[in-house]
Formats: sequence, structure tokens, C-alpha cells
Amino acid sequence: VDDYIRDLSQIRDEVSSGVGAGVDLRIGVEQGVMPSTCEKLASYSSEHPGLDFIIASSHVVDGFDPYYPECWVYPDGTPKDVKTLYMKYFEDMLYNVKHFKDFNVYGHIDYIFRYGPDNDPNFKKVDMAGFRDDYYPVFKDILHEILKTLIEKGKGIEINTGSLYRGMDYMHPHELILRMYKELGGEILTFGSDAHDVEHVGYHIEEAAEFAAGLGFKYYSTFKNMKPEFIKL
Repeated sequence: VDDYIRDLSQIRDEVSSGVGAGVDLRIGVEQGVMPSTCEKLASYSSEHPGLDFIIASSHVVDGFDPYYPECWVYPDGTPKDVKTLYMKYFEDMLYNVKHFKDFNVYGHIDYIFRYGPDNDPNFKKVDMAGFRDDYYPVFKDILHEILKTLIEKGKGIEINTGSLYRGMDYMHPHELILRMYKELGGEILTFGSDAHDVEHVGYHIEEAAEFAAGLGFKYYSTFKNMKPEFIKL
């Protein structure tokens, strides 16, 4: 990480005075946070000076990333209960936001809904309507606590468009989660395309901005030296 910060700082100095004059290069990291890592990561930004932005994300539930089929079954192959896994995911997230503070924004809050037990032919992937009808009533209370805690601690959330090129019909988080965040007084909002290749850098970011504005958000944020800067939508 220190090499990463050093190299990007050097590039930033080079482009600011050369052909990239006007390019404002920021330096960030994504933290995969779990209850077991909250203490370890507590002073990350002060231990690695030069970071502008830390996005915290939950990628693990019950010891596995939901991306992997092993997450959804026991060692003997017996399927796990899907709603129990979803609840455990959000319970861990609530612990994280209550016990971890060295970050700016929590990313793709409903990441787990990208995936599901592919080996279960009866499982239907979560779509916009399915979340609204089947899952939001179950998880809205814990989502309320997560968002309220983030707002109280001065943290924001991300609109993540990576779900769109992974076959989902909505951006993370679902509109109902965004509306709840807005109603609770949340104002810090960032946009990310979750690009794992050049093709998807900035994917549908303009659409995300229009969507946020339609929900009543007035600004989005970027970060410099771990402090938010608000830019009118």
C-alpha cells in the first residue's frame, strides 16, 4: 500500500504539470470489512498517509464471499437457508458500522443480492420487484439501523452501477434503500462503476446521477484528504 500511494503521488505530480494538467488524481482504497477486522483497520488512514478516500465494503458472510458457490451450501452439500444468510450479512454490516470508523463511504450495501445459490434450481435471483416484495419487508429494520448509524457518524453510501453489467436490473443499493437513506437525512453520496476492466470504467454513471437527482439528492461527493467535497448534481 505504501508503494501504491508513493507511485500514485508521483504520477499525480507528473500529470498536474504535464499533458494531464487539470487532472485531479485522488488516491483511494477499498476495505473489505468484517467484524474480525474492524480493530485491525481502525487506524489505517493514519498508518498510510496520503490516502484521499476509503470505501468500506462487506464481501464476506459466514466465512465466504457470496460470489462463490461454497457460500450457499454446508460442507456436505446441504443448501443453507438464503434469508438466514442475507440477515447474517446485514448483521455483520451493522456491527461494522458501529465499531469501525476509519472510512468515508460504505459501498454496494446490498452486494449479496448480486449472487445466489446457482446450484438450487428453485432459487430466483433478486431483481428490483423481488427485493421490493420479498426482501425489503424482512430487512428494512436492520437496514434502517445501518443507515441511521452511518449518518450519525458522518459517513456516506455509494451508488454502484456494477450490478448493471452483471445482469441485475437495478443499481446498488435498491431504490428503497436509497429513499430510506434520503428520508433519514443522508447527504453524502458517491458514484462508482465497480470496474474490473477498462471497458466498465464509468459505466452508466450519468444515469446514476440522474437517478439520484430524481430521488431528491442535490449533491454528490468526492473526497480529498479524507474530507468530503460536495458537487451539485
